[in-house]
Amino acid sequence: MRRHSPKRAGWADAQGRGVLTVLARVPLFADFSAKDVDDLASLVRSRRYPKGSIIFHQGDPGTSLYLIEKGEVKLTVTSNSGKEVTLAILGPEAFFGELSLLDGGSRSANAIARVDCTVGTLDREPLLQFLADHPRATSSLLSVMAGRLRRTTDQVHDAVFFDIPARLAKVLLQFSGAKREGPDGVLSPPKLNQEELANLVGGTRESVNKCLGVYARQGLIRCRRGMVTVLKPEELRKRVY
Repeated sequence: MRRHSPKRAGWADAQGRGVLTVLARVPLFADFSAKDVDDLASLVRSRRYPKGSIIFHQGDPGTSLYLIEKGEVKLTVTSNSGKEVTLAILGPEAFFGELSLLDGGSRSANAIARVDCTVGTLDREPLLQFLADHPRATSSLLSVMAGRLRRTTDQVHDAVFFDIPARLAKVLLQFSGAKREGPDGVLSPPKLNQEELANLVGGTRESVNKCLGVYARQGLIRCRRGMVTVLKPEELRKRVY
């Protein structure tokens, strides 16, 4: 995939109001006053990324925090052999890139626009100064970081102790249902194709297709036009726990 270098978006009033709305709903900044959110919004610069474009590569220098205003972003890691594993799919009001923001190190994952996206960027130095002036945000950030560490631990646990059918069932349950709040923002149920499911599960497309066929024949899910719908979540949950 080729790196995309979009132009900076202008700061129209409508866009400014959109950033304020998103910031006010991000869990990291949920306890801020209206003035604090307004001050933070002045630091945000919005960029548009077409579907499939790279926001940053694994190993790139980390200089910004990213906030999804519109669209979906996929976070992946790639091995030396080229195998890709999907870590997360994030929707509007979620943020990413905070690890490199804090330690100044290189990016630990790739960030890819899963659909057309509008993403706000907060540069490292002004944001660190803002956090220093607003200690509550630092506490919230630590809480979010702890949640993401727990999620990583769960992923390692699942990879070691769960077989592919159980991992697939867990992923399908994670993305089924209505929108809900999470530590990273609002999690929307994206329409996952089979290749994306294989990357999330850490298996091959063939093995995932086989499991999907079994679950479909059992009436737990429906596969149509490459997309999967969970029909019986409680029955599917029994495959995991």
